[in-house]
Amino acid sequence: MTAQSKPYPRVELLISMFADWLTHRRELSEIRQMDRTDFDRIASDLRISPGELDALVDRGPHAADELPKLLKALGIEEADLARTEPLVLRDMERVCALCHHKRQCDRELAAGTSAEHYTGYCPNAGTIDSLGVDSVGQAPAK
Repeated sequence: MTAQSKPYPRVELLISMFADWLTHRRELSEIRQMDRTDFDRIASDLRISPGELDALVDRGPHAADELPKLLKALGIEEADLARTEPLVLRDMERVCALCHHKRQCDRELAAGTSAEHYTGYCPNAGTIDSLGVDSVGQAPAK
């Protein structure tokens, strides 16, 4: 469908956002009805605390959407990281999802300045630095 054949793109966007919200609310309700033992077992299987799992569930499936954008801005290939360091990437996703600096991160990503400033607010900065990325998002020269 072309942009011209969509007469009300904003309405469609709002409907889509509302549908996503409803889906998330249903998922929350389903998880809240889960037996505490099962919930704790899932957290243990994921190697996180039940409190962290609870927070991740509350934040929803898009809670770490900033991470791939930041990695791209820094010149880090997410697919390569997933292949070579899958546990590191998974931990970075968890940290991103639980981050309290989403607004600043989103602003920096939108402005194209995240590569210069992420170290000041990103809880993944230390991990990113350990991957060999300098403060302007470039891999060090070899």
